[in-house]
Amino acid sequence: MATGKIRAAIIGASGYTGAELIRLLAGHPDIAIATLIAARRAGEPIGAVFPHLAPHGLPDLVALDAVDWSAHDVAFCCLPHGTTQEVIAGLPRTLKIVDLSADFRLADPAEYARWYGREHGAPALQREAVYGLAEIARERIKAARLVANPGCYPTTAMLPLVPLVAAGAIDADEIVIDAKSGVTGAGRAVRENMLYAEVAEGVHAYAIAGHRHAPEIEQGLAEAAGRAVTVTFTPHLMPMNRGILATTYVRCADGWDAAGLRRLLAERYGAEPFVHVLAEGAAPATRHVRGSNACLIGVFGDRRPGRAILVSATDNLVKGAVGQAVQCMNLMCGLDETAGLTGLPQFP
Repeated sequence: MATGKIRAAIIGASGYTGAELIRLLAGHPDIAIATLIAARRAGEPIGAVFPHLAPHGLPDLVALDAVDWSAHDVAFCCLPHGTTQEVIAGLPRTLKIVDLSADFRLADPAEYARWYGREHGAPALQREAVYGLAEIARERIKAARLVANPGCYPTTAMLPLVPLVAAGAIDADEIVIDAKSGVTGAGRAVRENMLYAEVAEGVHAYAIAGHRHAPEIEQGLAEAAGRAVTVTFTPHLMPMNRGILATTYVRCADGWDAAGLRRLLAERYGAEPFVHVLAEGAAPATRHVRGSNACLIGVFGDRRPGRAILVSATDNLVKGAVGQAVQCMNLMCGLDETAGLTGLPQFP
């Protein structure tokens, strides 16, 4: 291991987010991948799970209870929701932790119980956790020990919406989010509805009026608005591996139009390395962000006066998951925020 580098562990290294974290951290100038944890595959080389990672000198997979945490500085937790609370509660407080599950995203434990069907198992840690949307909560993330990495849909929807809601430029009570995701957003577990024949050559809406990312979006918008906000949010599954496209319909506040919304967002994100507001008439696509930590935003005037359409695109595995996690870790550790994240999108 390289001397002087920050030593990282990946808990849940056998999933899609684990593999993507390895890809990004392997090229990070300040990070050494010290440990890869995957309980069901412990003892196997990472190449047995992901053959494309076999040639890169990575450590073998181990069980959680075999880890010497004194040899680590940061941990990324890539476990499913409901399993992370107990794991993180058992880790030493000397570790900086980025949790990619949903377990610490909702600030109110009662809301977590309502949407996830179980009581929160670590309410003290929940109170400590900082929601890690870096462009919105940068200073809080810098001071955090535990960061709740945002979901992919909330990231894609909130980046254009939060500045507009905070400025009073749109009516926060009239927001409709139509979002579409690739199948990797559902994880790597084997499920019938994720089989090729069930997904290919079709598009379908799911979790209609009941998706667990809705309260996460509403929580972020409520903080921006200073009051409760309720949105209409419908996700759709697309026959593609990765990417999210969110088309959001808003009503402009008095004195605002689509051009004004675009100017506001361009000014807000003008110095941001990963969020880019496109020129008038330009629409982002998932292929424009594939493999990158970018979020692209387009703003369009509706044919109905006083309304606008926001189109935002991210890669659900990068800016919607591990790229954002690395961005947060960079902030937590006092590193260059863009370290390990400067790769250009893959095209086509």
